[in-house]
Amino acid sequence: PPTGFLALCTSNLPEVDVIPSEHFNTVLYTGNDSTNVITGVGFKSDLSWWKKRNSAADHALIDSVRGVTKHLVSNTTTAEVTASSGTELVSFDSDGFTLGATNQTNSINGPSASIVAWNWKAGGSAVSNTNGSITSSVSANPSAGFSIVTYTGNGTAGATVGHGLSSVPTLVIAKSRTVSGKHWATYVESLGNTVRIDLESTGAKITGTGAWNSTTPTSSLVTIGSQSDVNTSGAGQLMYCFHSVDGYSKVGSYTGNGSADGPFVHCGFKVAYVLIKRTDVAENWWILDNKRNPYNAVDTALRSNATSADVVSPTKYEQDFVSNGIKFRTSDLDVNASGGTYIFLAFAESPFKHTNAR
Repeated sequence: PPTGFLALCTSNLPEVDVIPSEHFNTVLYTGNDSTNVITGVGFKSDLSWWKKRNSAADHALIDSVRGVTKHLVSNTTTAEVTASSGTELVSFDSDGFTLGATNQTNSINGPSASIVAWNWKAGGSAVSNTNGSITSSVSANPSAGFSIVTYTGNGTAGATVGHGLSSVPTLVIAKSRTVSGKHWATYVESLGNTVRIDLESTGAKITGTGAWNSTTPTSSLVTIGSQSDVNTSGAGQLMYCFHSVDGYSKVGSYTGNGSADGPFVHCGFKVAYVLIKRTDVAENWWILDNKRNPYNAVDTALRSNATSADVVSPTKYEQDFVSNGIKFRTSDLDVNASGGTYIFLAFAESPFKHTNAR
């Protein structure tokens, strides 16, 4: 190369700011309905999302802000469940977590259950955030684009909540903790600020001003409307906030082509996890990862909106996790309908600069 220039090769790409394995990881293990110490996460998790794989069971989401005895279920609209101390999740540990005897959900430590746990690092203990009109408690990991936020709703349209990140969240998942029957209202940048889509539902996108008050989040605030899913007066509320980070995470969208030679979706990294949802018509939310699918093709999925076990189907959602994104290998409507519109949230196994083929 001429003086002052570098060769055009991946080794000369810039280094990424976030090492993926220090902020997200998937672990697989077997439940024993007793004390169970799980290692291999690689960090102390602030959010863990569990699902039993070999038979039907609810999902379970526990985070460090709400506490280890409190879990939410992504496949229902129920309120937060409180377990007896030491019976489900005992503690988040430096390299994993310790489980007790389960008494609420077999997805955490059921006897002889095959279980997957997806784990994210936020910012540890929550701190008070007074940026918005509603004071929030926030555990934030700005470098990795992820924060956990709790607040008490006031029922007022246009209320604002501080999210603790340094960039604009492009995906926000909100849930009432204390009132049952409230949806997992989800904001996605590509859908716009008048649209929500519900994590527990197969339903298509829903247009209305009630959830986000027709206001796009900023680098410090999420604006909410008076809609009860996100802002019931006096109710405890939760938000998980995400934005894309080069080489680590991607919030994005794509359009299907209806061909077995499906679209390529660029992420900038080799994918470790992806959550996919069709938005123009009713369809399931699909979760695929590199631990249940250690080799291509990736064809083992779970549904965030259902209790069902692992579904293995090359014809429905087959895809390859390649060095810099996802290549779809099916024409099925779940992930690649002709003209279908899809959103996704993906996390990296490794950035493109350091990636080998699978």
